[in-house]
Amino acid sequence: MTLTWWLIAAEAVALLVVAPQLWRSARGGRRLQPQSVSSVPTISVVIPARNEAGRIAECLRPLHGADGVVEVIVVDDESSDHTAQVARDLGARVIRGETLPEGWVGKIWALQQGIAAANGEVVVTLDADARPDGSLPRAAAEALGSSGVALATVATRFRTTSALGQWLHAAMLTSLVYRHGAGSQHATPNAVANGQCMVFRRDDALQGGWCERVSGSTVEDVALVRCLVADGAKVEMFDGSHLLAVEMFDGFVDTWRGWGRSIALGGVDQPTQQVLGLATTALTLVAPIWLFALGVATPLTGVLLLVRLGTLFGARRAYETPGFGYWLSPLADALAWLVVLRGTVAPSREWRGRKY
Repeated sequence: MTLTWWLIAAEAVALLVVAPQLWRSARGGRRLQPQSVSSVPTISVVIPARNEAGRIAECLRPLHGADGVVEVIVVDDESSDHTAQVARDLGARVIRGETLPEGWVGKIWALQQGIAAANGEVVVTLDADARPDGSLPRAAAEALGSSGVALATVATRFRTTSALGQWLHAAMLTSLVYRHGAGSQHATPNAVANGQCMVFRRDDALQGGWCERVSGSTVEDVALVRCLVADGAKVEMFDGSHLLAVEMFDGFVDTWRGWGRSIALGGVDQPTQQVLGLATTALTLVAPIWLFALGVATPLTGVLLLVRLGTLFGARRAYETPGFGYWLSPLADALAWLVVLRGTVAPSREWRGRKY
């Protein structure tokens, strides 16, 4: 068997592995749409925040007086800046976060405190870097009720601050699509999630001890979704990209460090899953463009390259302004792969000045 045939065989097997993920992602999720229903559950918006004085205002302003929202709770997670004062000035109810207990990670501990203090029937959580439309909480709560799910996370549009940052960010997002079908509606045992916005019933979370179950995870959103799916609960990802934008990272270096901390999904993916993801994305996502450049491409390499270009056009709606950095992101696939490799071999347990 020649080297070419070995390559074709390896590409074919890898494509068979990633194809279901690509198909699930392409179908997308339930689109959030505010309805004119007469009965809406009361909604508490909970925002965990640690040293977010410079970013939280843009998150809070649209929520003031938002339909169905009875309170906006900001859990000030031992900030050393003026996060709490900014939140109070914009009408939020501020809870001073208690000292982090042993075995807990900061964000999920802040969420636990906010959920416990909430008065609404439904809780919508947001990160401080979220930029919501005022209709988002009600639309999410209505979709939760009509879908019958236990929990939903909400897909967003990404707002990037530089062409280089968008270049790497888009390649990293595509890596998640290839490995886990990111953006698909129905959660599977292998699903990913978007913890930047979640919606669920308060009583379900408290009675089920959701936060306690994932208290030590640095990717608490994915861990929680997989726990619930393992229990037989129905979990979805809603499409809220027209109602929510998120400005995650400032430029290339911040994207490399920030998302690189979690994108390998250490602690939730088994080592064999991580290795399989690295192998299949190396063959289907990273290699095709370079095999063509080296003049050793097979016919299946061409198919894989066309699939990658298809994901480029399909995922453009995930970005508020897809610029030239986005369109050149296939050239960053190798860098994104290295970020995942680094996170697999040497996972980071440090975030927001804390080591876990």
